[in-house]
Amino acid sequence: MAGIYIHIPFCRQACHYCNFHFSTTLALQNDFTAALLKEIILRVPYLHDEPVETIYFGGGTPSLLSAASIRRILESIDHHFRVSRDAEITLEANPDDMDAERLSSWKSAGINRLSIGIQSFFLEDLQWMNRAHNAKQSVEAVEIAKKAGFDNFSLDLIYGSPGLTDKKWEENLRQAVSLEPSHLSCYALTVEPKTALAQMIILKKTPAIEPGVQAAQFLKGIQMLEEAGYEHYEISSFAKPGKRSLHNSAYWQSKKYLGLGPSAHSFDGVSRQWNVSNNARYIESLMDDKLCFDMESLKPMDILNEYIMTSLRTAEGLDLRQVEDYFGKEKGDLLKNNANVFIRSNKMNHSDHKLILTLEGKLFADGIASALFFD
Repeated sequence: MAGIYIHIPFCRQACHYCNFHFSTTLALQNDFTAALLKEIILRVPYLHDEPVETIYFGGGTPSLLSAASIRRILESIDHHFRVSRDAEITLEANPDDMDAERLSSWKSAGINRLSIGIQSFFLEDLQWMNRAHNAKQSVEAVEIAKKAGFDNFSLDLIYGSPGLTDKKWEENLRQAVSLEPSHLSCYALTVEPKTALAQMIILKKTPAIEPGVQAAQFLKGIQMLEEAGYEHYEISSFAKPGKRSLHNSAYWQSKKYLGLGPSAHSFDGVSRQWNVSNNARYIESLMDDKLCFDMESLKPMDILNEYIMTSLRTAEGLDLRQVEDYFGKEKGDLLKNNANVFIRSNKMNHSDHKLILTLEGKLFADGIASALFFD
């Protein structure tokens, strides 16, 4: 089984923290859609006719794209790939783009899951992030989505930002839970190079991120959401029973996926590709029926290290038997031996051939994974 990711590279305005590829110039939307439809055809061989179980519109802001374009893209994918009847088809949407007409159009086009970018229910936080919506629009958007028949939707929240007190974070969580989403994604604010946020911190226009505050809010989020009946199945992800994100889960399970659109990444199990991160070059290349991407072949140790990184983020953890099956018993034994330091410090449990991070270990997930990497 495989997945398809579609990167829509347009935003109404730039969030201060974002380092994804996007443009606030919307004039190229029609040309982009035409180019994307060509890329779909040229990329047909990539998945080797494997069934497609997930389709995900990310960005950027996919909800800015016209409903007609979304329909054409899905129709083309359905025509050229073997899409499963019950495929999960997700659209990332901002509250200010959501109204009854658009939601109805998305649903009739085949969208059956929404990922709604709330981030915060406090106006001052949204303004600090440079988001285009307000808190009232967030609540209204969810209610309209429910009325349109979307019972499978996720809400995004950000914690650890300057000005977000513990009290406000708890209120964000309570408000989110009251809207009854099937899924929640809670992300720690990170300072990425070359973003407006990074520059604001350098110029002391905003306080730096406080790791201790982020850690406390991370733990509080786990506590409150688990008490509300959500399963903490991945570091940043919480789901009601049976409502995990199939698309994101496929990444963590190292399944194949095809990335369409500028900057989109693809993975076929042995190599990785990434499209050019330039809208004009992407469009120009495809108008000449040419793909424009870079590629790297993955060495066995690259694949193993990636498995270590992704599996340790999940509730199921790292399966040592899988490591032995794919990379040999010697690697499995060495990995288990290297993990002992984290087991002894109560950051990791070893049970039934699996290495699973404890609550404390989840605070250091990336560092623990990198410490276990093979050269």
